[in-house]
Amino acid sequence: MKKTALLNREISAVVAAMGHGQMLVIADCGLPIPEHVPCIDLSLLRGQPTLLSVLQAVMSELCVEKFTLATELPQASPLFHRQLLDEIATWSPQPQTNVLSHEQFKELSSEAVVIIRSGECTPYANIILHSGVSF
Repeated sequence: MKKTALLNREISAVVAAMGHGQMLVIADCGLPIPEHVPCIDLSLLRGQPTLLSVLQAVMSELCVEKFTLATELPQASPLFHRQLLDEIATWSPQPQTNVLSHEQFKELSSEAVVIIRSGECTPYANIILHSGVSF
């Protein structure tokens, strides 16, 4: 059995195979999933698991150099936005954060290695993790 926080074998395999600059999306339960992008669907019930809990698990194994969020998030969901930025800061003290319109975010997510679907129901609660290097 694994010793690290992330127990999901599909996610662990994706993280292990990712190269520098490749993208992994953690999505709310409403983000459209392009047909050609693999989806790991973790959603169980509305709000479960949360996007933040999925992010914590993924960040325990993935080296991230940049984060991408939707420009609509701070206004639509200010409390969630603050919680998300706080969580990012625990893993990356000086994070490089990119913002795009929700439409641009959806277009960029079509280039992701995988989309992990959470049960999150907060508007615009999606994040793209851009893989970094650990050396």
